[in-house]
Amino acid sequence: MLINSRSIRIQWGDCDPMGIVFFPRYFAMFDDSTSMLFERALGMSKFELTQRQEFSGFPLVDIRARFLVPSRFGDDVVIESGVSEFRRSSFDVQHRLLKSGELAIECQETRVWSFKDADGRIKGVPIPEEIRAKFV
Repeated sequence: MLINSRSIRIQWGDCDPMGIVFFPRYFAMFDDSTSMLFERALGMSKFELTQRQEFSGFPLVDIRARFLVPSRFGDDVVIESGVSEFRRSSFDVQHRLLKSGELAIECQETRVWSFKDADGRIKGVPIPEEIRAKFV
């Protein structure tokens, strides 16, 4: 399974008044990490993908996380992301956030490969085999 790893320094704006990361900020980091995973696998940005494929995006339909260790302003963390399962038009992404090498957060997203039809409605479409093949 292809894993994308990226380092992030926690910024002041990521934190709540207690000085720890406000949990929705993690979900924004994971969303960016999913896009970066696909960019690495496919060799093109999400925008470029919309120009080359019958593709409008991969909206999030389910997310769950387990928070084990808090992060604070100035902490350096690493997010490891990979697709754990592809289905016909949906897929699961696993994220692991590590702080000083220790597992701090586990997160699983379910997303749908989508395309906007002629009426502007977003609908799930089959994930092309050539896309899936880039993740093995």
